[in-house]
Amino acid sequence: MLRGAGLAMGLPLLESMTPIARSAFASSATATAEKPVRMACIFFPNGVIVPEWKPTGSGDDWQLSPTLKPLESFKSKINVISGLAHDNGRAHKDGAGDHARGGSTFLTAARPVKTSSNIKLGISVDQVAANQLVGKTTLPSIELGLQGSRNAGSCDSGYSCAYSSNISWRSESQPMPKEVSPRMAFERMFDSGSDSARRERDFYRKSILDVVAADAKRLMKNVGRSDQRKLDEYFTSVSEIEARILRSEQADRAAMPDLEVPYGRVEAFREHARLMYDIMAVGFQTDTTRVATLMLDSAGGSRRYSEIDVKEGHHQLSHHRNQEDQVAQLKKIDRYLVEQFAYFLERLESIQEGEGTLLDQSMVLYGSGISDGNRHRHEDLPIVLAGGAGGQIRTGRYIETKSERPMANLFLSMLDKMGTPAESIGDSSGRLEELG
Repeated sequence: MLRGAGLAMGLPLLESMTPIARSAFASSATATAEKPVRMACIFFPNGVIVPEWKPTGSGDDWQLSPTLKPLESFKSKINVISGLAHDNGRAHKDGAGDHARGGSTFLTAARPVKTSSNIKLGISVDQVAANQLVGKTTLPSIELGLQGSRNAGSCDSGYSCAYSSNISWRSESQPMPKEVSPRMAFERMFDSGSDSARRERDFYRKSILDVVAADAKRLMKNVGRSDQRKLDEYFTSVSEIEARILRSEQADRAAMPDLEVPYGRVEAFREHARLMYDIMAVGFQTDTTRVATLMLDSAGGSRRYSEIDVKEGHHQLSHHRNQEDQVAQLKKIDRYLVEQFAYFLERLESIQEGEGTLLDQSMVLYGSGISDGNRHRHEDLPIVLAGGAGGQIRTGRYIETKSERPMANLFLSMLDKMGTPAESIGDSSGRLEELG
């Protein structure tokens, strides 16, 4: 760790941190050759246009669909999985509220109690892992989003807004608060928690790197050329993220000069999403955390993607009734979201870790709790799992599971590969053996 003015900045795994080549700095930076597995879970609302999402072929002989085409360069490092279902997302006797159920079951596979006040659900897969990793990283997990949470009141047919606003749940009644401000998420990643130190940095507009500059210079003199190059790439990345956050804030202020702009708010979806993806990548790179979640929008969200010329809200369009113009708009949204996901995979793939990349050491789940938004279907969910979990997952496949396999079975397999196993979660009935 690099330290200064109440701040602790994690470092990527360096060659000089291994037991064989331990340096003077290694004792403060978790000197170990271990390459931990990381897990990220990314949620998007309202399902997809299923025929445009599904690949053709099967197994190792398959082709990406039009919606998933932006993932072409990562085809060998992803698995597209079909056939998984969230039975607890279905109505049964509870009536309407599929979006709330789709969001709340996404990582819990548990049935939400239909209420606007006394919420009850279940612990999510990310928190099962995080609870077993406490003490191994600075942050057990980090929860991010692009829309603020509403945990009071009803947001979907009598279901509490908490169900639509959160995918990460600490317990049956406690959703994990998510951070939607890039600056606050960035500060959380690096800040040791000193309010006075934070106020001092804000007052002088000091960069994270400025605060640890002296420590960084000493470190650079004591590591080999390979580590110097890795550190230079890392510091450049951190500096660029800080600069982009500042530019985004300035653009917000210019657009709304008469209002007090919330700390770090970002209006443009693409930049907001990519900043959050970058922050997750840095968190994984430095082993500040091994578990992250990101909600691209609340369940049933009605964001208008004007940057790709989609003027109607996402949720309204998802009830397209097979009208060609609305279906065409939804195809654009589906692909646009995949393009941002591809950006995250590119970031992970660009970071070397040992003989592979950070993507090789990760599991990145991307999907929705609804498949067909027009009919509110909760089976055959649109799921991509990227990364090899340190060689534990055979990638480059289109995995067609038996219909109605609980998605919770995938969760149990992911937990095994994180080294944080569980006997059951939600409505699990076993492991997903096809994952390999």
